[in-house]
Amino acid sequence: MTKNITFYSTNASTLAKQYDSVPFESVHKEWLQAIPKEGMVLDVGAGSGRDARYLAAKGLSVVAVEPAAGIREIAQEYTISNSIHWISDSLPELTEVFRLQTKFDLILLSAVWMHIAPTARERTFRKLSSLLKPNGKLIISLRHGICTDERTMYPVSTNELAQLASQFGLTYQLLTPHKSQDQLGRNDVQWQTVLLTLPDNGTGAFPLIRNIVINDSKSSTYKVALLRTLLRIAEGHPGAVIEQTSEHVVLPIGLVALYWLKLYKPLIDTFEMQQNSNTSKGLGFIKDDGWQLISSYSSNDFYIGAYYSDSPTVQGLYRALKDIASTIKQMPARYTTLPGTNDSVFHVELNKTQKPKADLLLDFDFLSSLGKFYVPVHIWDSLTQFSVWIEPALINEWSSLMAGYGLNRQKSFTKLDYLNALRWEDPERNTFRIRKRVNELLTNESVACCWSGKRLRLSDYAIDHAFPFARWPNNDLWNLLPTKAKVNAIKSDRLPTGSKLTNSRELIVSWWKQGWQNNQTEFFSQANLALPNLKPNNTNFDDVFEALALQRDRIKALQQLEDWR
Repeated sequence: MTKNITFYSTNASTLAKQYDSVPFESVHKEWLQAIPKEGMVLDVGAGSGRDARYLAAKGLSVVAVEPAAGIREIAQEYTISNSIHWISDSLPELTEVFRLQTKFDLILLSAVWMHIAPTARERTFRKLSSLLKPNGKLIISLRHGICTDERTMYPVSTNELAQLASQFGLTYQLLTPHKSQDQLGRNDVQWQTVLLTLPDNGTGAFPLIRNIVINDSKSSTYKVALLRTLLRIAEGHPGAVIEQTSEHVVLPIGLVALYWLKLYKPLIDTFEMQQNSNTSKGLGFIKDDGWQLISSYSSNDFYIGAYYSDSPTVQGLYRALKDIASTIKQMPARYTTLPGTNDSVFHVELNKTQKPKADLLLDFDFLSSLGKFYVPVHIWDSLTQFSVWIEPALINEWSSLMAGYGLNRQKSFTKLDYLNALRWEDPERNTFRIRKRVNELLTNESVACCWSGKRLRLSDYAIDHAFPFARWPNNDLWNLLPTKAKVNAIKSDRLPTGSKLTNSRELIVSWWKQGWQNNQTEFFSQANLALPNLKPNNTNFDDVFEALALQRDRIKALQQLEDWR
């Protein structure tokens, strides 16, 4: 494979001109009707970017994968569409693609399969099929004929793909029963095209989640709380995945514990609502040397990137997160089992750690240091893709459980009381801090609206969630942008289009540097965990914007929000 990559880089200019000389419609005429009207596309071996540009022009968001730096750089020069995200990656691993935590409506392998060694094809096919959405399509073009240059090519056959499709549960359709002639006029080269479709997710994730939510026996709210915690992470923190295998997604147990804390904080400390059926038995994570030391804080006081230096808070938070992690391992992770078995769905590994001596930063390193939480891939995928439908069911079940507990009945809580207590964060509270920062800056310098570029006035500005809070609740620094009040009102809860985001790139990045240059630790800790394709130690504002643009496309594909142009 290395020899092939070198060839494509060395001959990049010639090959790019060659590929671009033939229109997309001619090369791919057999499957034009299979192009989705909207959604996400993965173009593996994108080469000159011809196919990526065509698909992006159709309104699709494209992740273009090309391992050969030379031809990738040429392609990027001609890629003016904001809907193409270029990645250096290669088969069969596709490590960087999996880091995106994204499923695709269409995956294209044009003139790639013959480069994959037969011994690696089953693994490659499994990885590609796992990246498809339900009803997603995988297009593979097969090159038949000899190779007259130094590239390595292996024989290919439609029968091989038919067998792999059957093995991995995809439907198979041969679009070219008779081999077609080469569009570049090479007499010794012929082509066939195969269309493979994932008819549904076939994983059983929905029945399993529904069984946990509705049918599983519960003596407390722990199981529902764990699912909602994982859902909030799956939807809001694609960058938090430590590792992904064919079976599991691995998360920092500290992050799971942090979100558990944020969910339970108002229920226990503000509303004092009972959370289990046994009034004489306390909650395992409420202890005097942990939770009780931070009981006066609100859930919004604990967030990724937050820094604490006073000893009682540091010790209390550290101990509370450790106690929560232990409770999760011993209770909901252990007793959430596959129907009819004693096999646990989730798995937890806890690490031995030392108490922080003076201060505590809630960043990736600390949250990872507490241990690992293993989520089955099919559960993770369902939580990621369908959170907008799953979360209401979780909230309803949680409120119903609380309504049945004796102490809660004595206090005459209403259904509205439970729903208010379970509501995810208050955005107004969190925008206060950003307003304070903007006010400070406006006393000494100008601040521009991140969408219009116009100067802001103290009496006429608003704080906008770039990604609307109503549908994607995130109050991280990177997602909060100062804007003209009128512009914010017009945008409302709509999602900026890719072109709108790109046109505002300079304004947004300038605001980040102006607003948070002296608070980069928190800014990058939040961005690196929340946005896809960022390393935990990233400190580049431009890389954050690239991840922001990709996350916009993920949210659009997952939730189908109304566009704001």
